[in-house]
Amino acid sequence: MSGFRISSRFDFRLGDRVLRLGAQTKLMGVLNVTPDSFSDGGRYLDPGLAEARALQMQNEGADLLDIGGESTRPGSKPVSTREELRRVLPVLKRLSKKIKIPISVDTTKYEVASAALDEGALLINDISALRGNRRLAKKIAASRAAVVLMHMQGKPKTMQKNPSYKNCVKDIFDFLKKAVYSAREAGISKDSILIDPGFGFGKTMDQNMEILKNLNFFSGIGSPLLVGLSRKSFIGHALHVAEPDQRLYGSLATAAAAIFKGAHVLRVHDVLPHRQLALLIDQC
Repeated sequence: MSGFRISSRFDFRLGDRVLRLGAQTKLMGVLNVTPDSFSDGGRYLDPGLAEARALQMQNEGADLLDIGGESTRPGSKPVSTREELRRVLPVLKRLSKKIKIPISVDTTKYEVASAALDEGALLINDISALRGNRRLAKKIAASRAAVVLMHMQGKPKTMQKNPSYKNCVKDIFDFLKKAVYSAREAGISKDSILIDPGFGFGKTMDQNMEILKNLNFFSGIGSPLLVGLSRKSFIGHALHVAEPDQRLYGSLATAAAAIFKGAHVLRVHDVLPHRQLALLIDQC
């Protein structure tokens, strides 16, 4: 590697497993078992279909699998704990002995995260960055699991209604730095924390672009960086493309920019094209 990339190296720990970050871009495949997610909602409600999709993404080069049982798209409404568990646990049970890559669960609920960790998940992807949920932080620490701390302004139902910042990048930096400190205070290992600036979660198109252009600024927090750019609406707005599944080229373009700007993990819907992209960029 000749040095065009600026990402630092980390040993990211998930229980007894270690992902070496920085030399090779890692991919987190998205598996939504929901009826209303913005991109693949309704496709994988059947646990058998979800299992097949998960194994397909593993074969295509995913390094992690992120299962979500509650849509957090703009304007979405929360679901009950019972319903989220009903969607997620059957898929986890099917995959626990079949899939080789670590499983993440995308949730903010203690009960869902706790059940997922007990079922073998090794990572909790929390869009609320554990805000006010010290019980969940303690559970993650006790399980020696890992966590994604993401920035979001507001809540999914209202987050895209006129989001505003004094200084977008600095405000998000300060939030994530504080979130990492709080996670460490709760006992979560420094080596088990990923940070995510939260593209599309309470940001305008211009604010998303500003974050992308300044992504390397977040390296100052000292934690590896995950980004979720795949099929996001700001890409559609920039390219005048309405449907999420028509945003692949824009997703790849922003992914390339993110890798060069220091991203360690890409959260993606289309694993194979992102793997091919990353394989080439990782050699630059």
